[in-house]
Amino acid sequence: MAKGYWVSVYPAISAPERLTAYDKLARPAVQAGGGRRLDRGGRVVAHEAGITQRVVLIEFDSFEQAVAAYESEAYQKALVALPDGVERDFRIIEGID
Repeated sequence: MAKGYWVSVYPAISAPERLTAYDKLARPAVQAGGGRRLDRGGRVVAHEAGITQRVVLIEFDSFEQAVAAYESEAYQKALVALPDGVERDFRIIEGID
């Protein structure tokens, strides 16, 4: 079965300290949904139209599990806490078997 991934790229964050409330709710919601964070906020080299701002990569055992975690009540509560001034490009993608 192909794995599922959340890919989040943050082109603009005007107040990074305001992400704390979102992070406190999102982290346990993702873990409860079976997600595993694959990045550690390390170095980024951007090419072409890429950006070097915050990038988050989370792996799930299946694409369906990734979608279900996003749609969960716990994660939806976390999204409400995502502050204004945070621009995010978020995708759920299916990996290769």
